[in-house]
Amino acid sequence: MLAFIGPNGAGKSTTIKMLTGILFPTSGSAKVLGLIPWEKRKELSFKIGSVFGQKPQLWYHLPAIDTFNLFSKIYELDKEEYEERLNYLVKVFEIKDILNTPVRKLSLGQRMRCEVVASLLHKPKIIFLDEPTIGLDIVAKQNMRELIKKLNEKEKVTIFLTSHDTQDIEHLCKRIIIVNHGRIIYDGSISDLNKKFLRNKVISIKFEEPIKKFEMEGVNILKLNKYNIDLELDITKKPIQELIDFIIKKYKVVDINISDPPIEEIISLIYKRK
Repeated sequence: MLAFIGPNGAGKSTTIKMLTGILFPTSGSAKVLGLIPWEKRKELSFKIGSVFGQKPQLWYHLPAIDTFNLFSKIYELDKEEYEERLNYLVKVFEIKDILNTPVRKLSLGQRMRCEVVASLLHKPKIIFLDEPTIGLDIVAKQNMRELIKKLNEKEKVTIFLTSHDTQDIEHLCKRIIIVNHGRIIYDGSISDLNKKFLRNKVISIKFEEPIKKFEMEGVNILKLNKYNIDLELDITKKPIQELIDFIIKKYKVVDINISDPPIEEIISLIYKRK
């Protein structure tokens, strides 16, 4: 499962359109499953699937089942194999009760589940997901993530994911490619991303006795109340051990927690640097 991210205009959707054969590149080359997408678009389409969060493929005024049946003809699926496959996907994605409901009457979460099912009917080896959780509420997003993870684990299908929601990335992907202005500026694991670009740590401290103020050079106070304080430390300027030693000597401490800033802060920092 690969996250392919970047700011608006970085070239994410354009890249997907080239990798699926929709667009011709002005230069360079690419292969997907051994095929040059824009030269073998029809052949490739039988091996890949795609879901664009803002560009539905379901017929809006018809039930989802009608689109599924149409796709079975387009992909030249055997009737028995198609029915077996459809029954499996309907069960996994829990859409049995909405199969015959016009798409226009479905919630966004229900529609997105049906969109993913439509892209999986022909058992693709790679599925391109462009903002699959956009506009979904928290519960629907979590459900979609679990379904994508299950899909990857059970069917071994490669997931190529673009998303502005860093929770999608953290929950699903181990590898991340960051692009900006059409160029790759990072390609590696999320853990290595933290090591390479992370400068700040967040230190949360709970005190036994109330404190009125806290002062230490090189430390930024994020939040302070009677018994708790959240600090931000630039570890390139001051080691964590120095801060902890200072706190323990000066105050009675109940608990200390050291964490990294949210991944979106790290990614935002990379965008600004490039």
